[in-house]
Amino acid sequence: MIQRRILPVLRRRLKDYPAVALVGPRQSGKTTLARSLGEVYYDLEQEADRLRLDLEWNQLVAGRQLVVLDEAQVRAELFPRLRGAIDERRQRKGRFLLLGSVSPSLMVQVSESLAGRLALVELTPLLFNELTSQAARTRRWRVGGFPEGGVLSPRRYPQWGLNYLTLLAQRDLPSWGLSARPQVTMRMLRMLAALHGQMWNASQLGASLGLSYQTVNTYAEYLEGAFLIRRLPPLAANLRKRLVKSPKVYWRDSGLLHAVLNVADQRDLLSQPWVGASWEGFVIEQIIGTLQQVGRPFEAFFFRTSDRHEIDLVLDFGRSRWAIEVKLSSSPGLQDMTRLNHAADMIGADRRILISQTRQVVDEGGQVSCNLEWLLEHIEPV
Repeated sequence: MIQRRILPVLRRRLKDYPAVALVGPRQSGKTTLARSLGEVYYDLEQEADRLRLDLEWNQLVAGRQLVVLDEAQVRAELFPRLRGAIDERRQRKGRFLLLGSVSPSLMVQVSESLAGRLALVELTPLLFNELTSQAARTRRWRVGGFPEGGVLSPRRYPQWGLNYLTLLAQRDLPSWGLSARPQVTMRMLRMLAALHGQMWNASQLGASLGLSYQTVNTYAEYLEGAFLIRRLPPLAANLRKRLVKSPKVYWRDSGLLHAVLNVADQRDLLSQPWVGASWEGFVIEQIIGTLQQVGRPFEAFFFRTSDRHEIDLVLDFGRSRWAIEVKLSSSPGLQDMTRLNHAADMIGADRRILISQTRQVVDEGGQVSCNLEWLLEHIEPV
């Protein structure tokens, strides 16, 4: 079994809170990770396990074992019972581990019933720095990070990803509250694949789908909640220049993106006109996922002015700010760092990082030119 690097963070949260919610997309490895920690496991999508949980509830509450509740969002009536059990013995930590395939924004029960009693931990599909095989690392960008989607079983790409999205559109998203017909959801996903790395424009997308911009924004919230897309917000800086105010939209898993776009192999990927945007989104997700792995609090943005000064990823850690530019090149030039420094000066970034596919790393502290692997290895935990 691959050792997930989020495990130390998960253990710390269980020591500090009565309950922890481990959230992330379906098939990202939540159940495997949780069952390595908990002695008592219930799959709440299974009727037999729901009955067993009900009959064994009093015994579980009185016991000291960690109880794992998989797909907890499907049982709304469970959350008040959890709150009552936690409040009876508030000082006891690490009692319940809830697994969910939708984000807390869709799990209304979490915010209403367990506020202050529960910590959230997000598990991504396998990240680049969790893979030990060089072959798996080489294909990670193209096939994505889902364990069964191709990174560990190459023959399953792209069919696994296409089946995954179809099942989400037909079964999971409607059960979580999305009112769109599956055909509309799939059309929207295909359009979002074409818009990867571009500015979010709900009106334009709605016109193509025959929907209002309000409806498109609502649908997008569900796609975000299912960990399919990320709308990266713009940094609000106090500058004289006019800033772009719309978020940028990215697919979170590059393999799902490439499956929708019919990418056959690495040569096919590199020949696409949008390959730079694909690489940019991949790098952004790897950095954000690795920061979550090591438990560093941060906020992520992009920065762009109306006269085209831009930074692909701005990380705000409170006391420091990083400006990160992503280039699909094996030999970045001095002008690339010069442009990054100019934009970074505008926002007061104290670290400027130019990421490319270079093999030569130049680390001068405040300025770094490096490859993705080097950066991920040098992100320090809290």
